[in-house]
Amino acid sequence: MSVRTLFWSTTESRLRSGWRLILHFLLLPTTLLMFSLPGALLLVLWPLTTLPSEDSQILVAEILTIVAFTFATWLARRLLDRRSFRSLGFELNRHVLRDLAFGFVLPGILMGGIYVFESALGWLHFEGWAWQAAPAEVVIRGLIVYLLAFVLTGYGEELISRGYQLQNLATGLNLPLAVFISSAIFAALHLANPGASWASVLGILGAGYFLAYAWVRTGQLWLSMGLHIGWNVFEGVVFGFPVSGLNVFRLIQHQLAGPALITGGDFGPEGGLVVVPALAVGALLISLYTRGRRLLVPDAAGSPG
Repeated sequence: MSVRTLFWSTTESRLRSGWRLILHFLLLPTTLLMFSLPGALLLVLWPLTTLPSEDSQILVAEILTIVAFTFATWLARRLLDRRSFRSLGFELNRHVLRDLAFGFVLPGILMGGIYVFESALGWLHFEGWAWQAAPAEVVIRGLIVYLLAFVLTGYGEELISRGYQLQNLATGLNLPLAVFISSAIFAALHLANPGASWASVLGILGAGYFLAYAWVRTGQLWLSMGLHIGWNVFEGVVFGFPVSGLNVFRLIQHQLAGPALITGGDFGPEGGLVVVPALAVGALLISLYTRGRRLLVPDAAGSPG
């Protein structure tokens, strides 16, 4: 093997997948900085403190981050992968809306099951509804801000993890190893979250496998995105659990008193053993939902152009 072939795939006429992943990783903060500069100029004229709440400020920051990461991934896809952005898993077909809807609703069922289970054991104590403690305008604003924020987060994290990273790893290695490495990276990125522990790392690793399974079954990112969005919305906004250690606006107010090893404690359900049967049931339901579908899993490289 020559020095050139260490970097360049002669059969694909492009950089090898490992180098593409490294360059994409470097592009992410570069484009974020690039988009932040004009954003900083705007802040001189329109400070974030003029926004109605801290939640709104978070939403603006999230929008800038997602725009930057999307541009970085589009650039890497075109110049490094020499493939279309759409071929990452954004093909428009008759399954798109159903995949998004099923993906969004399924975590609601799973989180509802966790809530009922913990309530039945006396570990979770209902205290009231958001509108009983705050004005209607605050509740409505919280709902809108966090729904939008979680849509952006679900799209962005799936674009990077199950989109660019998983698919390029699968091209250079093999699918099982690609799923493990991309899920491990996904878990490691949550280590800095409040309340993170080795149990939460394993839980997020399992969630990475769960989301990757949705891509494997469909060949597209729509189902994975729906699952990711629905998981955060139902876990935090609806049922009031912490979302990977982060406290967000919640409709249901409750107190959690059960063993953290099982419930996940301050990190949320994915930090405890309770997430294991939930992910298993979820994977089974995904398998049933996608059964009989003519699986057109694209080549991990995608289509050129």
